[in-house]
Amino acid sequence: MTKGDRILQPGESKYFMACGVGGILSCGLTHMAVTPLDVVKCNAQANPAIYTKGFFGNAKIFVGTEGVKGLARGWAPTFIGYSLQGMGKFGLYEVFKYHYANMLGKERAKKWNKGVYMLASASAEFFADILLCPFETTKIKVQTEQGYAKGITDGYAKLLRTEGFGGAYRVLPTLWARQIPYTIIKFVAFEAIIEQIYKYTASQGRPKDSYGKGGQLGFTFLAGYLAGVICGAVSHPADTLTSVIPKLAPAIQNNFGFGEKVGFIMNGYKGEHGEVKGIGFGGLWRGFGPRVFMIGTLTGLQWFIYDTWKVTCGIPTTGGKK
Repeated sequence: MTKGDRILQPGESKYFMACGVGGILSCGLTHMAVTPLDVVKCNAQANPAIYTKGFFGNAKIFVGTEGVKGLARGWAPTFIGYSLQGMGKFGLYEVFKYHYANMLGKERAKKWNKGVYMLASASAEFFADILLCPFETTKIKVQTEQGYAKGITDGYAKLLRTEGFGGAYRVLPTLWARQIPYTIIKFVAFEAIIEQIYKYTASQGRPKDSYGKGGQLGFTFLAGYLAGVICGAVSHPADTLTSVIPKLAPAIQNNFGFGEKVGFIMNGYKGEHGEVKGIGFGGLWRGFGPRVFMIGTLTGLQWFIYDTWKVTCGIPTTGGKK
């Protein structure tokens, strides 16, 4: 952006389009980059009888059986799915935030800003997960079921051929359970943390506009990382269920509802439709350490990339006085 260029404003179609592209870049690239961490984490959740060590021990087990190349398995559905999700997450967040604030009026929107952030982020994630779901299901199967498929092309085709669109969207309820609370915290916590950072710097005689873009983006990463750590902790049990449910036997998938499947995963099941070994409450927290580290890093980088893109499009960095 050069001096004299007009700053894009919320409500303009170019503003929302820029935010959507920023979401594609921030989510697609970062999730693809941590695919090796995700592979180890998902296998620890989905195959607990095999992966019984900590993160590094489980990584050694995986590499020993699947090879180093196996750590990149699922990178393509990860990139495509989370690019689409990022477009919906960030782009629609700005759309909903703008319209909800207008519905409330300027003064009430400012007074109830946390509520606006919550409603906007939840609304955006609802639709973003619909875009993500079939690719997330493909990713999980490619990463955790040996011999299922090599990647996105054969994996997505096999998923639709064997389970149909119903199978592709089977984990959508658990995806919503994982992602909507995660996204609410991601945006509300980030907005709150970055606001407090700039309040503190202002109290020290350094308002936001006294920092260059590099300094502002550094604060963006810090606030994003802290928000991500909180996100990872809150959404982890649902993340475990998202990894485990697709691996249930087809007979169980087709004959029981979502709540019953969760009960089987927690408590176990043995009957005419097959057998499920219960993981208990403790099993819901498998892979917690690497996921919190991964999500904290991811979220910090996502906000950093997103704000960097906004700056290049003529939009101020997030938080503080614009």
